Amino acid sequence: MIHKITIVDPLEGLIPNQTVVIKGDQIFEIYNSKDLLLSSKNKIYDAENSFLIPGLWDAHIHFAYEKELASYMPDLFLYHGVTSLRDTGGPFDFVNKFKQEALKSPQTRSRIKIAGPLLDGTFNVYDGSDASHPSISIQNVNTTALKKNIEFLVEQKVDFLKAYEMLSPEQFKTLIDLSKKYQLKVTGHIPLSMDVISASNYGLNSVEHFRNIELSMTSLSEELLLERKHLLQNESLISGANLRSQVHNKQRMRSIYSLDSSKLKQVVSVLAKNDTWQIPTLTLYNNFAEKKYLSDEYAAMLELLPEDIKKLWKSRIEKSNSDLSDELKDYTKWSKSMVDFMHKQGITFMAGTDTPIGFLIPGLSLHQEIEALHNSGLSALEALQTATVNPARYFNLQDSLGRIKKNYIADLVILEANPLSDIRNTKKIKAVIKAGNYLDRNYLDSLVK
Repeated sequence: MIHKITIVDPLEGLIPNQTVVIKGDQIFEIYNSKDLLLSSKNKIYDAENSFLIPGLWDAHIHFAYEKELASYMPDLFLYHGVTSLRDTGGPFDFVNKFKQEALKSPQTRSRIKIAGPLLDGTFNVYDGSDASHPSISIQNVNTTALKKNIEFLVEQKVDFLKAYEMLSPEQFKTLIDLSKKYQLKVTGHIPLSMDVISASNYGLNSVEHFRNIELSMTSLSEELLLERKHLLQNESLISGANLRSQVHNKQRMRSIYSLDSSKLKQVVSVLAKNDTWQIPTLTLYNNFAEKKYLSDEYAAMLELLPEDIKKLWKSRIEKSNSDLSDELKDYTKWSKSMVDFMHKQGITFMAGTDTPIGFLIPGLSLHQEIEALHNSGLSALEALQTATVNPARYFNLQDSLGRIKKNYIADLVILEANPLSDIRNTKKIKAVIKAGNYLDRNYLDSLVK
């Protein structure tokens, strides 16, 4: 029983002086505290002057990107109040291991939804050819191979599918058609062989990182599409990772510097009409653009990591290029402006980070992303929605997760201060309740020791 707490409902806002009764893994009842006579038979946590939010989601993570860190990630997420995760790409057996562990231990592990490997076309990007592009995708050389691979993932009970950049239009359409047949959502990057309007109209449910949407927002969009189709023939037979970089280097900033207001409005209106959600990963872009991992503030954050990982990351950071890129700064500004513009047009967002890519610390980066979304035009309450009720809706769990209501699963976070007065207060965690299990500050601190 959590007594005299202020509930922060993602849709209704502040509801003061409430007593939340938890039974098993669910919220049994919610009372106004002044109307309640307490029995000594109950286990009571006095939470006066504290705030209760739903457990948080990070809607874009990768367990498989740094396998040496993966086993530590569940504890880091729970330490930061992240009680649900959406893994957006990795070898099935590897990521499924974490999902099954979470299912076996729901009171001490964050729930995990997985896509399995990225579904990519010929010259797949993440083919394991170098350390920066681990093998987390399947190369589909034709539509028949793609169909077979999708059916395998469906049999393995993945929770959604992820489309990647080297898919052909025919393969992409096959993927969408099969996803509808099996009632699975498809997220991903806009394939380089297509424009964003076609991908959205086919039925792409969500876009990660705004990836490649700028290519359709420019006065050069038709010209750039023809150029991409020629480049994708890959006459030099370079790797998929290098091929993608070549296309991005040739076209990304040309698009940003030649944006066409009418094309931009057309693209966004189609995304809004089709309810194509966005996971913009603003913190990832900003971390690269501003080289925030070189700051003293970031060095202090590294103390959260296990000693071996901390040494590894420090070594990589020391060897990284410290030059700031004006182009990357401009791209980051564009991303932030897109959040504001799309939000005003009614497009739905989810908070995702891409951790551990870009030296983003699992769990902590989710709080940074919520703050970044708030600073890009969302109210504090709307920013909180991106990491609570919106991901629950994405997986059709809105009747059991993402809010603080009777009969909902008791995945909750107790905060010391009001996140609606300062969104950074989501980091001031007093306790986490996972499937009805109260994890106090001492327990949470033990997870990173």
